Amino acid sequence: MDSEPQVAAYMTRSVTTVDPTDTVGAVREQIDGEDGHNGFPVTRDGHVEGFVTGRDLLAADPETTVAAVMSEETIVADPEMTITDAARVIVRSDIQKLPVVDDGELVGILSNTDVIRSQIERATPEKVAKLSRTLTDLHGVELIQERRQVPLAELVPTQAEVYADELDGRRYELERGLAEPLVVIDAGGDGELYLADGHHRVLAADRLGIDEMDAYVIVPAEPLELGMAKTAAEQGLSSIGDITVIEQDRHPLVETTTQLQG
Repeated sequence: MDSEPQVAAYMTRSVTTVDPTDTVGAVREQIDGEDGHNGFPVTRDGHVEGFVTGRDLLAADPETTVAAVMSEETIVADPEMTITDAARVIVRSDIQKLPVVDDGELVGILSNTDVIRSQIERATPEKVAKLSRTLTDLHGVELIQERRQVPLAELVPTQAEVYADELDGRRYELERGLAEPLVVIDAGGDGELYLADGHHRVLAADRLGIDEMDAYVIVPAEPLELGMAKTAAEQGLSSIGDITVIEQDRHPLVETTTQLQG
């Protein structure tokens, strides 16, 4: 499948910012005005120094400067970070907007709405069809696509690790009926179903006691020897219980404004 989209593909490049010397009263007017923003990155000469939210502003005197009330330990992301990892940071940090910084300068902002939009666009039938074409080119066999429920107990994972905090986001989607279908390859012959996409969703579903999930299943006209099957075997992956859950506070492409200023 194609590599996963990066933050740069979904972030908003035109960002309304405020200066640390602006007054709280002036910024409140911006929030109440046509822009309708609930918070702003605080920048000086294009460099992010913090973030100020509506809550910060409501609690402060109108004549106070933004610098006095802004959050300086603002989490920022790199434009090359994957959209899934950015979503994990947003969920874990309980924030609505993630400033995107490249070489110390603000280049965009990613909101939780942008993340939802990106998730909706993933695992589309067109992308599944592209995977089918790739397999056909590699193995010279015809494949068909099916949409069906697959038992989680029959899935062979092809990814050894997942992030613990992203499971919270996938659980949220599952509980609200928003989760995308899995992408599964039925290699034929041994009857095993190889999970090509949806490892976080599967583990979240298993934790919720869900036994089967909706999936796009790619089925070959004859048995295939998949490279991902060999990789799974080499990593000792035979069931979803073999996937390691990584406890990690922060993705390596996430920094704070304090680090950038150091």
